[in-house]
Amino acid sequence: MDAIELVPNNSLITETPEEGRQLAVKLARLIIKLTQPDEEKRKQLREVYGNDAMMLIAVGQVVATEFGTIAAANNYWRK
Repeated sequence: MDAIELVPNNSLITETPEEGRQLAVKLARLIIKLTQPDEEKRKQLREVYGNDAMMLIAVGQVVATEFGTIAAANNYWRK
């Protein structure tokens, strides 16, 4: 397996909260890819979690946690 860059460009700094939210989604996706490197298996699992409200809520919680970390790293975009 190729090495996965878990923090793109080795930085959590973004220009805007929107960019920060997009980065949070990307980080959440990267950890899933690292945890389950088999692309075919990930495709199979999408059908499972895509129909399970609790699993979808859990995905949202992971993204929210990542976003909180990014927001703190950006001093909540206050200059």
